[in-house]
Amino acid sequence: MKWFYSRLALYNYVMRRLHLLLITFGVVLLSACNNGKAQQPPEPQPTIAIVVNTLPAPVVTAESIENAGAPSPTIEAEEPISPTASIPMSTPTAEPTAEPTPVPEAPIQSISLIPLPVQGLEKLTGLTHAFDERLFVLEQVGRIRIIENNELLPTPFLDIRDRVGSADSEQGLLGLAFHPDYATPGARYEGYFFVNYTDYSGNTHISRFLVSRDDPYRADPNSEVNYLTVKQPYGNHNGGSLAFGPDGYLYAGLGDGGSQNDPQGNGQNLSTLLGKVLRLDVDSEDGRYTVPTDNPFVGQGDSRPEIWAYGLRNPWRMSFDRATGDLYIADVGQNTYEEVNFQLAGSKGGENYGWSIMEGLHCLSGSNCNKTGLILPIFEYDHSQGCSISGGYVYRGEQYPEMAGNYFFSDYCSGTIWRLFDDGDTWVGDPLGNSGLIISSFGEDVHGELYVLNYWYGEIYRLTPGE
Repeated sequence: MKWFYSRLALYNYVMRRLHLLLITFGVVLLSACNNGKAQQPPEPQPTIAIVVNTLPAPVVTAESIENAGAPSPTIEAEEPISPTASIPMSTPTAEPTAEPTPVPEAPIQSISLIPLPVQGLEKLTGLTHAFDERLFVLEQVGRIRIIENNELLPTPFLDIRDRVGSADSEQGLLGLAFHPDYATPGARYEGYFFVNYTDYSGNTHISRFLVSRDDPYRADPNSEVNYLTVKQPYGNHNGGSLAFGPDGYLYAGLGDGGSQNDPQGNGQNLSTLLGKVLRLDVDSEDGRYTVPTDNPFVGQGDSRPEIWAYGLRNPWRMSFDRATGDLYIADVGQNTYEEVNFQLAGSKGGENYGWSIMEGLHCLSGSNCNKTGLILPIFEYDHSQGCSISGGYVYRGEQYPEMAGNYFFSDYCSGTIWRLFDDGDTWVGDPLGNSGLIISSFGEDVHGELYVLNYWYGEIYRLTPGE
């Protein structure tokens, strides 16, 4: 992820919005107020229609990001509080109907982006669910907001701006994962969730929080238990993704530490956590993680046993296919190529995705390099089509079966959205078109429906098939 504040990026963004040809206007009405929590309806945003096309090569400049930050306050984590209030949840139940005819999975040819009628969000970095109908939205500055019934609730679910540093454009509140038992009444980890953020010194924290005992719409900021702190040598390449895998373990993506060209060699160094995907057991012992005994580098000399996969530059969004368990990792490139990496469900871990030997499918330095043992990406694109990949999800919702099996991702700089599909023989990747948005991330709700986040304007769009 490279978030650019330059006039060039703003100019490109405005020009894309002015020249978007496939826009249709429709007024979306807010649903009824939620116990007085609703805000005034915003001006409706246009629905954006996107079809498969051949894109012109935009002029994109990938800027380097300098380290920034102020001294960090010392934060003492208090003991967690056990919830006494039930967590609102809704288990989807299908109406009894005749078994539908399955729709064969195929590459989708067009999509539309339907705006949610909410306003008041800023600098969006993520969206997820807590096993109910609510949407939980991350703001880079250090807040988690709730959208319920298409309305943004005025009070944040969690506000930790007092400890989240976001002076650098790649710092801030970057990841959120609810424990699989978050909404299970009486479970040991009912009400617990994990976040990934950088502090005022720029260092990474993976911490656990607890929902308030008497208000399921508020988390207790004093319930923080820090599970892992990683010192960051530079202000960029912090990664930030968090996700619970099908095996119940917590997976975390960390960048290589920043600057350019991996100056510390962290991507290929197994004695550091930087440039890696970690796999952590957060259930076995309360208040600290343990290492799963089947992690690939357990007992391997100086190798950190937390490491699950390595050779990554800045994994900006990784996600599990909820149907297959496959893992998709979008990794931001250096100067030339962006890439999507893939790990098949059932992997024993230990994959080396190549950075900083490789950038995409190409040797980083010169035309020759040793590729032995490297797992090359399933897809790449060059910087004529963008400059910073934002990973997404495989669609597994029920509302649009024609989108099933398609992995959607985008580029932050160009606004292009791609579709990637495994046809059994090869990966079929095509740009669906230019959205005109600054897409920082995607999101997935409890039903598997997908969302697109527009970073600059705090807008959220639902991803649907095109007309």
